Amino acid sequence: MSSQLSIFLEHLSLDPAKVHYMKTPAELIEDTILKRQGVLADTGALCIDTGKFTGRSPKDRFIVRDAITDPAVDWGAVNKPFEQEKYEVLKKEILDYVRQRETYIHDGYVCADENYRLNVRVIAEYPWSALFANNMFLRLHADEVANFAPEWTVVCAPGYLADPAKHGTRQANFAIINFTDRAILIGGTGYTGEIKKGIFSVLNFLLPHDEKILSMHCSSNVGKQGDTAIFFGLSGTGKTTLSADPQRSLIGDDEHGWSDEGVFNFEGGCYAKCVDLIEEKEPDIFRAIRHGALLENIRFCPGTRTVDYANISVTENTRVSYPLYHIQNMMPGSVAGNPRNVFFLTADAFGVLPPISKLTPEQAMYHFISGYTAKVAGTEAGVTEPQATFSACFGAPFLPLHPTYYAGMLGDLMRRHKVNVWLVNTGWSGGPYGVGSRIKLSNTRAMITAALEGNLSHVRYKTHEVFNLAMPMSCPGISDQNILNPVQTWKDQEAYKEKAITLAQAFHRNFFKYAAQASAEILSGGPDKFGEVDMSGGK
Repeated sequence: MSSQLSIFLEHLSLDPAKVHYMKTPAELIEDTILKRQGVLADTGALCIDTGKFTGRSPKDRFIVRDAITDPAVDWGAVNKPFEQEKYEVLKKEILDYVRQRETYIHDGYVCADENYRLNVRVIAEYPWSALFANNMFLRLHADEVANFAPEWTVVCAPGYLADPAKHGTRQANFAIINFTDRAILIGGTGYTGEIKKGIFSVLNFLLPHDEKILSMHCSSNVGKQGDTAIFFGLSGTGKTTLSADPQRSLIGDDEHGWSDEGVFNFEGGCYAKCVDLIEEKEPDIFRAIRHGALLENIRFCPGTRTVDYANISVTENTRVSYPLYHIQNMMPGSVAGNPRNVFFLTADAFGVLPPISKLTPEQAMYHFISGYTAKVAGTEAGVTEPQATFSACFGAPFLPLHPTYYAGMLGDLMRRHKVNVWLVNTGWSGGPYGVGSRIKLSNTRAMITAALEGNLSHVRYKTHEVFNLAMPMSCPGISDQNILNPVQTWKDQEAYKEKAITLAQAFHRNFFKYAAQASAEILSGGPDKFGEVDMSGGK
């Protein structure tokens, strides 16, 4: 055991005899099975249940209000303040809880660009939580372990339950970030995504605020000519599918930074949804689920150890984590140059937005802040028609700063590096969900390929009459050129315009909460107004 680790254990009064330090994935898998907390699938992947919580609990995520965070954090429903005094009480008790048990310590780091590297230590109650950390964080070389000095510490104790009356939490589970203490306390939940997204939230504060680096909830890949592309998009928009291109190397599938030198992955692994997973649709993910991968809340086909990916009896949010080296077509080092193209993906269930359009810098900032997609009818109880969904910067739950801060950085980077930004509708055409049809994946891929290869640079464009988007009038590789202008795919053009105006009004209503801190430049990037409220925000 290294001297630095001994000092750390002594500092926290952890008993070295109860600490399992830097166990290998195979050892963590074995310990999980011996503790009867998991079983192996026929591929060798470890399968566990996360317990009561099968997803994040956004209402139970807090940030300690202190001298660092008080003037900078965008306090509100996403970033709920936590009292320093309550944190100290909770910290003492969760550490007392951990001291009484076997614990697993995993050291790693985030940010593949060494200029921004952040060392992270995870102290986990369960061995499979440590396996998740091994999969998702960048892994240390053997010679780095002895001298490792953690800059942030994550304590993950699913078995520890808070007392809301005493500790100031909402309920028994919690995830609390303290920037002065450089610590994240997670209790009452076994959902591993709280570890990943806790550190992502930390980076979303530190990098833009301290380093002036844009942090992004996106996937990214790079072509054989070194041309980097970024893909933003909420769940169901095709972010993972479209960034997994056999002709391009994957940099990462979820979290990245963008500096003046280029794009870099934050993580050392992938955390993918696996509901309805089939090899033909997602070959990279399917083949990555082997020994070392961690499957969460899945069920087997009866009488077998073969995973039934269609079974959502536990949750629709079935997940798998695996290290990047499980993917064959990875970009070595997970670092690439500045992007030439940025894609905002949206699954527009109203059938209004063009399948591809080119954005001005003003429109790019506006749509980045909006983070639009739509829920389709039948996906949730009570959803009988499409519903507009907005998530600022395509990652609102993880943004400690105001969305306009990130949007301004995006606009600056776009201009400096002459980046093309495209809005891509992977949703419906010819009418809303239930009337029209989903845009073919082959057409979407062809349009993205055309943008990447510069084949949309010299075609004629038409301006959308409501959203003012520049729509190409031709594109190589698609089966029907008429789909490029969505109004041409509707039988009733007046009905189309009415639906477009309805969606534009939803954009304006959503953007009202950002208007007071948005510049006139950003505000000018939105769709036309049709009797909506004044969006000047008093400017």
